[in-house]
Order: sequence, then C-alpha cells, then structure tokens
Amino acid sequence: MPEEKRRSQRVKISVPLRIHGTDSAGRPYECEARTVDLNRHGARVRVARLLVGGETIRVRNVGNRREALFRVAGPVSPLTKEGGLFGVLGPVSEDPTKRQCYGIECLDTTINFWGITFPRVANSEASTPTALLQCRNCQTTALLNISLVEVDVLETAGILSWPCDACREVTPWGFAKKDPERQPHPESAAGELPRDLYFRRHRRVSLQLPMRIQKYSGDVEITSCQDISKGGLCFISEKHYYAGEGILVACPYNPSSQNIDVEAQIVREEEIEGTNSKIYGVKFTPAED
Repeated sequence: MPEEKRRSQRVKISVPLRIHGTDSAGRPYECEARTVDLNRHGARVRVARLLVGGETIRVRNVGNRREALFRVAGPVSPLTKEGGLFGVLGPVSEDPTKRQCYGIECLDTTINFWGITFPRVANSEASTPTALLQCRNCQTTALLNISLVEVDVLETAGILSWPCDACREVTPWGFAKKDPERQPHPESAAGELPRDLYFRRHRRVSLQLPMRIQKYSGDVEITSCQDISKGGLCFISEKHYYAGEGILVACPYNPSSQNIDVEAQIVREEEIEGTNSKIYGVKFTPAED
C-alpha cells in the first residue's frame, strides 16, 4: 500500500491506555500503555512489558473509559532499541521509560473505541490491504486480508503472528518468497559456506568476529560471523530464525563496552547436513534519510 495513503488514515496522538492480559504461566497482569499513532481499528502502542504476538488483551481507553478486546499483531520496534536490558530469562528491568512498540488491532469493529470520527472510505479505494504471506512452520501460502497495523509489523519486524489452518495454531507468517528456493550446492560440506547463499552487492571477506543478535521479541544470542561485507554477513546458529525476520546486530561485539546495534534482516537460510545448525544470511537495512 502506498505510504501516503497509509499515513492519511493514521492519527498521531498519545492516548493513555490500561492493558489487561494473561501471561504464558496463566497469571493475570495489568500495565499502562500509550498510543504512538492510531487508525480506525488499531494502533501502535508503547508499553513497558513484553507482549506475545497473537495474544488477546483487554484494553481500556482511560480518556473515554471504553473497553475492547485487541489482538497483538506483533512488535514494530525492538525493546532493546529503546534501551531495554535483557538477561537469560527475559527483561532485567521493566523501567516504564524503556518501552517497546507493538501493533494491536481491535477485535470489535462495531465500537468506536477511540471516540474519533474517521472519514468514510471511498468505494473506489481498497478498504483492507491484502498480502501474499507464508506460514514459516508449514510453508502454507495464502493471500490474506490484513490491517494497517499488521502492515506495519510486517514492514518492521518482518514476521506476523497469524492463525494457520494447517498447523491449527497461531504461527509466524512472513512475505511469501517470489522466487523458488535455491537448492544447496552439492559440493557444500558441513560448515562450508555455500557460494550462492544470497545475492551480494559488496565484496565479502572471510572474517570471524564476535557478534550479538537481538530479536524484536527480546531474545539475544552471542555468536560470531563467518564472513562480512558492507551489505551484510553470514553466521551459523542452532537457534531458529525466520526468513524475512528483522533483527538487531552488533558486530563486532564487546561485552565490556558500549556497542552499536544495526538493523538487519534474515534473507537466506541453509541447513548444514549432519548437524542441528543452519547458516543464515543477513542483509543490513539501509538507514533512512
């Protein structure tokens, strides 16, 4: 969807909210949040705790006291980018000043939750964006109607939580690949980087540097790259990353000093035969002007 059309349907306003939900252990929680911007049926909200993509939360508009159920579409910015601290088991501090931004969508389209009258959508305009997405678990491909909030999630985090009929659960979805998956080179040995891992625009050097990878969900991995260029790098990991997933990369990484995180995206993956590891190709995201 063109950027100017999406922006015309958003309102940049800070609305105080109260969020009620249940964590993975079944314990209820309550926290404060504020909108960054909003549209007719959703919003980007800044909140101090971690939310799970696909979960249903009850949201209260503090201003007009209206309540509604919302679905968490996913993160639209990593918590660590806002200064969050993470340990092995999750956030070390839930400082209210260190918040993550999520996209949420109202499940009740009949309620005017925000108390704002939005202009009618012209009949000539598509009221709902569509996207060709693929389940990263079972590889099912489907043309789905998605909201503007979910467009934001896909364009930032690269992965959207969506119910999959084949998997019978909420799974991670990303943009469907436009070209057939390349087959591994027959001469590639375990631990050897395939020469056609992904398209390269920069000269690549074989250099192993310590690196830190941070998912938008907050998961952190300390590893090392296998090669690097101005446009990206490759690394080997036993952890699973999805094609199209947005990450933050600090390379080289020094645990005793301040590190610079660079926004990047997983663009290719290939299994290493006889191991539980995969080789991942990473493309650095160009900085906006």
